[in-house]
Amino acid sequence: MTGSTGAAGAATFGTGAADDSIADIIASLTRAVRDFPSPGIEFKDLTPLLADSRGLAAVTDALADIASGADLVAGIDARGFLLAGAVASKLGTGVLAIRKGGKLPPPVHTEQYTLEYGTATLEIPADGIELAGRTVVIIDDVLATGGTVAAALRLLDYTGANVTAAAVVLELAALRGRDVVAPLPVSSLHSI
Repeated sequence: MTGSTGAAGAATFGTGAADDSIADIIASLTRAVRDFPSPGIEFKDLTPLLADSRGLAAVTDALADIASGADLVAGIDARGFLLAGAVASKLGTGVLAIRKGGKLPPPVHTEQYTLEYGTATLEIPADGIELAGRTVVIIDDVLATGGTVAAALRLLDYTGANVTAAAVVLELAALRGRDVVAPLPVSSLHSI
């Protein structure tokens, strides 16, 4: 699948029709779930997008364009794993799984952070993967408050990795997560 720029500046895929932009594909395949994971939160479920072969291919291509030139892509638990794995395969790079706390054998590097609905922990292996000096792009599904991407950035910075960008499928712009991770460049394929 090849990408181009449409009249509005959005990437288009497939037929090149206006309804074929990456933002339109994402919007049409995103499910809104009220009061999940807690009351007052409207969760944006990208599972239908990832289950759609055309949607997954379009998102993979667009994220790979952003991550091009990286030595390694780092996917955040759990949907970020799926995306980063697909991007790494396309680019011929490795993938690093940034896990939720308690999922990796020791030793690990750990970073606690605040979510829009609580607190959580991220971990990466402390042994077995040399990250110092490697160019890394962080990939995740959604940028909300920025806490998860900021925690991933702190973990990778601690190891000496050179994180050059973050790329997400969907950005919830009103939550200003981009400001939290600044000055790290963030690319989002669709912003609402």
